[in-house]
Amino acid sequence: MTKRKLQTKFEPGRGYSKEDWDAVSDNPEWTEEDFRNARPFAEVFPDLAESIRRSRGRPALDNPKKQVTLRLDSDVVARFRAGGPGWQSRINDILRKAAGLTK
Repeated sequence: MTKRKLQTKFEPGRGYSKEDWDAVSDNPEWTEEDFRNARPFAEVFPDLAESIRRSRGRPALDNPKKQVTLRLDSDVVARFRAGGPGWQSRINDILRKAAGLTK
């Protein structure tokens, strides 16, 4: 199956004439007055804009993890990585125990 490029503007020699494109165009060029009267999406549709903003991404955590840079000996890292996926979480669990913290 080949992908076809979606034709979004008039290109000479692509099967449609300029008149064809002009006849079906529902997005005419903006005038200076159009630009002066334009308002931001969030101002025109505040409820919709807020619902879009709220629904993006993962929900915020009460206590998010912090990303840090930590230099460890290579043999220590190799040992944890050898245990497979979740090695960073295992390091975190061991550090919690060493610090006397409970989950």
